[in-house]
Amino acid sequence: MKIEKTGEIGFCFGVKRAIDILEKLSRERGGVETLGAVVHNQQVLQRLAESGVRVARGVKDIQGDTVAISSHGVAPEMEEEIRAQHIDIVDTTCPFVHRLQTAARRLAESGFFVIIYGDADHTEVKGVLGWADGKGLATLDDEVVSRLKPLPRRIGVLSQTTQIPAHFVEFVKELIDGAFSKDSELRIIDTICHDLRKRQAQALELARRVDLMLVIGGHGSANTNRLAELCSAATKTYLVETAEEIKPSWFKGKHHIGITSGASTARADIDEVLARLKTLAQ
Repeated sequence: MKIEKTGEIGFCFGVKRAIDILEKLSRERGGVETLGAVVHNQQVLQRLAESGVRVARGVKDIQGDTVAISSHGVAPEMEEEIRAQHIDIVDTTCPFVHRLQTAARRLAESGFFVIIYGDADHTEVKGVLGWADGKGLATLDDEVVSRLKPLPRRIGVLSQTTQIPAHFVEFVKELIDGAFSKDSELRIIDTICHDLRKRQAQALELARRVDLMLVIGGHGSANTNRLAELCSAATKTYLVETAEEIKPSWFKGKHHIGITSGASTARADIDEVLARLKTLAQ
C-alpha cells in the first residue's frame, strides 16, 4: 500500500500563530483563558488545556483579568463588553479573518448591504457580521438574498475564509442573476484564505490520483469538512480525528492512499494516523 501526503499539511499559519501566542502567555503567566475554543479540534484543545489554557464559554465565565480572543475573531460589540469588565484582550484572530472583518466594516461604512457566503452559525461568521454593524446577513443560499424586500441597491459580497472558491464563484453568479437589477451596484471581494485555497487545490489533485483519501481533523472543523467535501467528489474519502477511528475494512482492494489534514490538525495526530496505516500495510 502506497501512502502519499499533500505538501500543505498540519497547522496553517493562522492556527500556528494563535497557538504560539497562547503557549507563550501560559508559560509566562502560569495559565491563560480564551474566549471560546481557539480552534475546532479536540485533540489540540486537550493539549492546550494540559499546558494551562482554559476555555471561557462567555464573558461572564472569564475568571482572570486577561482573555485571549480565538483565531476565529469576535464582533466589536463583544470586545467592548469585555473591556467594560476591565479585562485586557490578547488578540489571536487569524490575519485572514481580520482581513475579512476589515472588508465587512468598510463595505458597511460605504453604504453597502453585506452578504457573507458562509455558515451563519459559525463563530467566524457571527463575528464578521458584527463588523458589518448589523447591515448584512450570512447565507449559503443565493435565493435568500433575492427574496429580500426591499432588495438592497448596493450589495457587497464576501466569503467565509474556509469556503471552497468554486462554490463562492457559483454563488456570486447566481446572485447576479437573481439580485442584480437596474442601477444596482455589486462589489465582490475575495476573502477566502490563501493558505486554505492552496491546501484545497493540493488535496483535490491528490484525490484524483489515489484509491482512497483520509482527511485528518476535527469533525466540527469547517475547513476540514470543506476538504472532505472536495475530496469525496474525486474518490472515496473518510474524515477522521484520530487513528483509532480508522477501520481496516476501508482499505480492502485499495493500493494508493492519500493523506491531507485540516488547518487545525497537529502533526502528532497526523503521525499517529501514518503509523496506523503503516501497520495495516504490513
